[in-house]
Amino acid sequence: AARSRSLFLWDDGRPMRFYLRPGLAKLRVAPLVLAGGGRLCRVQEPGAVLLAQPGEAAPDGAVSTEYVTECVERNQRLPLEPFLLAARGRLAFTEAEDAALLQAVRGQGTVRVSGRALWIELERSGLTRHSWQAMRDRYLRYLRPRLYEPPQTEDPTQIRGLFAAANREFESTESESDSTDVAELPTQDGVGRSPGETASDLKTGPEDSAFPDIKLQRQERPKSTCSSSSMVGRVVKTMEHFMEKFAVDLFTVTQAFLKNSGDVEATSYFLQTGQRLDGYPVWSREDDLELQKDDEHVRNKLIAKFGAENVAKRIVFRES
Repeated sequence: AARSRSLFLWDDGRPMRFYLRPGLAKLRVAPLVLAGGGRLCRVQEPGAVLLAQPGEAAPDGAVSTEYVTECVERNQRLPLEPFLLAARGRLAFTEAEDAALLQAVRGQGTVRVSGRALWIELERSGLTRHSWQAMRDRYLRYLRPRLYEPPQTEDPTQIRGLFAAANREFESTESESDSTDVAELPTQDGVGRSPGETASDLKTGPEDSAFPDIKLQRQERPKSTCSSSSMVGRVVKTMEHFMEKFAVDLFTVTQAFLKNSGDVEATSYFLQTGQRLDGYPVWSREDDLELQKDDEHVRNKLIAKFGAENVAKRIVFRES
C-alpha cells in the first residue's frame, strides 16, 4: 500500500509537530515525519511532541522515536501513550501490557519465571513492545511484589486460610516439572548456587520443619507444649525469611511448602534450585490423587518414585 501523506496529521487536519535534538536519530526520523505530513521544530515549542531515543535520559512526557517508525511501518497514526518514555528513557509499560504479562505468567513455575526461556518466548511472540529483559524486570520488581503482601498477623485462622487458598491453587494446576534455567535462580547476594551445595548452608534454624505438629518426624520427640500461636509465629517468621531471601511473594513460598510437605530445608533448597534436596521429585496434584487410591500397586509406584519415608510424610501432611 502507498504510504499515507497525511500520516502525521491531527484529526482536525493540523500537522503534528515534533522536536528531536540534532543527531543521527533526527537525520533518520526527519524524512519519515515530513513524508507523512508532519513538521519538525528547531526548538522545543509548546504543543510539540518531544521525541527521544529509548535508553537515553529524557524528561517525563517524552515519546520514543519508535513511535514514528511504528506509524510508518503500520501506515497509520497510532496513539502516543503507549510510546511514552519513563524519566530514565525506558519505554513505559501500559496497563494493558501489565495485564498481558500477568496473564502470560499465570501458572508458570518459580524456576521458569526467574529464568530466561519464558521471557524470550514472550518477546518472540510480540506480547509487548519491550525486550525480554525489560518484561522480566517489570514482573519481578514491580508486578509480582504487588500481588501478595507478607503476613501481618499470627492469627492461626488466617494462616490456615492462606494455606487453604494456596492448596486450592495447587490442586487446580498441573505439576511443574520444568527445570529450565535452574542455575539462574537468584540468591540473596544475586549469585546462583549449584545443586551440589551442602544442606547445612540452607538450614534456617534448629527446627527442620515449619510445621512440627503435622510433619512425620524421623525420631520420637516429646510432645510440644508450645501454644498454637507460638507455632504460627515460627511459621510466619520462616515464610517472611524465605520471601526476603529468595525475593519471592508469599503465595510462591506457600506453594513451595505444599510441594515439599512442609519441610523447611527441602523448601529452601527447592526455592533456590527448583529441585528437591534429596533428589526426589516434588509432589504434584496428580501424585496426591494417586496417593488417595486404596491400591497397593499404585502405592508401591509412589514409593519407588518418592521413597517410603517421603510417602509416609506426605500422608501425614495431607491428612493434617
